[in-house]
Formats: sequence, structure tokens, C-alpha cells
Amino acid sequence: MKLNNLILSRPGKKMYRDGDKFIKIFDANFSKSDILNEALNQARVEETDLNIPRIQDIEVIDGRWSIVMDFVEGITLEQLMKDHPEKEDEYLNLFIDIQRTVLSKKVPLLNKLKDKMNTRISIAKLDATTRYELHTRLDSLPKHLNLCHGDFNPSNIIITQDGTPYIIDWSHATQGNSSADVARTYLLFYLNGKEALAEKYLHLYCKKSDTAKQYVQKWIPIVAASRLTKAKQEEDEFLRRWIDVVDYE
Repeated sequence: MKLNNLILSRPGKKMYRDGDKFIKIFDANFSKSDILNEALNQARVEETDLNIPRIQDIEVIDGRWSIVMDFVEGITLEQLMKDHPEKEDEYLNLFIDIQRTVLSKKVPLLNKLKDKMNTRISIAKLDATTRYELHTRLDSLPKHLNLCHGDFNPSNIIITQDGTPYIIDWSHATQGNSSADVARTYLLFYLNGKEALAEKYLHLYCKKSDTAKQYVQKWIPIVAASRLTKAKQEEDEFLRRWIDVVDYE
């Protein structure tokens, strides 16, 4: 396998292309269980009819674990939105339609979203009263079992030359309430400095899905708290602001 075509580098991992293969190589200190769980999540989502890269192999290369999957040739929806700002509404509609398709699927062997969030809130650096209130709020929200991507943003959608959308990066996939995944996408837009787009996204998603905006907003403090455990330093203050404005019942 050739590793001379580096296409992307992120903290803890590097991505290469070798022909029709996309190779994601993790640093030696990356948790083996997290890597294998990511591969398992993706393999389980492969069993749906969604367009996603298929895993070809899991290997150890120079002492580092790697996941080998199909290489998808195309442009991310994020890049298209950046290159064609005049088409923002068109691309946002497409983005939401793809997300609604994902959220319509069931993958019963995935971990439960509520379990993951309860664990994250428990270890978040928040005072006991805030943690208790967040746990209570989370437990009171409806239990659904929809496929949740966990990091659904335009950079994780690749549009091929014939216009087919592929969804990538399933490391955070769970089964749970669709509105939790929507709340996470909303926060991701904010974290990327796209406040106006975040508000437009939430309004349009709720309109297209006939979902009350207030219902999605109930998830935002919970999603923010669950992200605190792995937040970058510059994200910490932003996320805490969303937690602090919770109107506890």
C-alpha cells in the first residue's frame, strides 16, 4: 500500500489516497478501542441503503492502526457553499434533505445516544447541580431510535461528479432522538462562526420536518454539555454559555 499521497491531516490522524482506497491512519497513542468502534459503527451503517464509503480493511501500518475504505471522488458540500455563496439556499435545502434521510434510518446495533450523553455529562467539568439538572432534562426527553450521525455538517458530505451525495465520518454514530442531532449541527455552525447560517438552518429544518423549534432548543444545552469533554480550549467558553442559559423546569 502506497502512502505518498497525503490528502488531509488532523490531530491524531492522517488520511491518504491510494487508487480507489482511502486510508485513515491513527497516531500510535490513539485508543485502539475508539478506532475499532469507529470501524464497527461504519460497518453497521453500511447495512442501510445510504451512500457511504465501504470499509475494505483494517490494518496495522508501522505500528499504527488504520481503516481502509472506498475513496469517494468529489467535492464537499462545505466547499461548494464556499465557492458558490449565491446558491447557499439551494445547498442548505440539499443538506437538510440528506440529514432527514439519515435520520429516517434505523441501525439497532448502534450505541444509544442517551447513554452516551449521560456518560459525557457525568464526566464534564460542571458543578453537581448543573449536572443533575442536565441529567434530569435528558431523561425527560422522548426516547427515539433514529440513526444519528453525531457530526453532521457540510464538510462530511461529498458530492460526486454526477451529483450523488456521500456521507462520511461515522465515528460518532448512535441511535437516538433526531432533534439531538439537529441541535448538534446547529451548534457546529455556530462553532464555525456561521451564526446566520445556523439560524437559517434551524428555521428551515423545523419547517421542512414540521418540528417545533422549541423542541430542538431543549436539546441544545444537553448537546453542548456532552461536547465539553472533548472540546478544544477555544470552544469551552462558547459551549458553557449555551449551558448557562438553560431555563430549568
